[in-house]
Amino acid sequence: MTQGLNNANLSASTARIIEGGTWKKQRVVTVIPTGKMIDYRAVHSWMNLVYPPNQPQVRWPTWMVQGHEVGEAYSQAIEQVLAHPDVGTWEYVLTIETDNLPPPDGVVKLLRRMEAHPDLACIGGLYWTKGETGVPQIWGDPADPVPNFRPQAPKAGQLVECCGTGMGFNLWRMSMFRDPKLRKPWFKTLRGLEGEGVGTQDLFFWGDARKYGYRCAVDCDVLVGHLDTTTGVCW
Repeated sequence: MTQGLNNANLSASTARIIEGGTWKKQRVVTVIPTGKMIDYRAVHSWMNLVYPPNQPQVRWPTWMVQGHEVGEAYSQAIEQVLAHPDVGTWEYVLTIETDNLPPPDGVVKLLRRMEAHPDLACIGGLYWTKGETGVPQIWGDPADPVPNFRPQAPKAGQLVECCGTGMGFNLWRMSMFRDPKLRKPWFKTLRGLEGEGVGTQDLFFWGDARKYGYRCAVDCDVLVGHLDTTTGVCW
């Protein structure tokens, strides 16, 4: 077959390229909040991430924010990204946390999902809270008329819409952070001070963003490990 396998079925190969959206701009800037040390297993997984060919990208450590509480780190980093005259015009922000191990093709798969679902502002990979009784970070059922963040069950290989995601491996449309209606700081960890309640920075964000029509989902075809650095167990 001298013409090559892809040329042999040109219509199918062309459809694959169009579906993935790699022919258009898919510029990605990666944001990582971190403490003083990062486990080598996490770093190895990030180094193996594949991006679409010949697409601009800013990978860590450019926006690796050190020494800040996680909500503050995300808010400050994205403010800095938006203020950049070039990167601030890009299409996507990828958030990774230092104990998450994404698969090599995770970015490409999330981009493909984004292309197929322009109605979604954020799609994350599937990872679980740590421990034997860990739950999937697919927070809340949008079909329930009562707002909630109960963990939803994964569906193998499928996209599951939810009310909120974790942030361990998420692809966000940068355009949503240009929306002046969203409150700032975007991300804030609630510690029960002054009657503000208790909550994580990710669900604090989605509690506001959903009021303005922003939707999110988890891609159960992108399986992300959640590393317990003290025991070495990956959940």
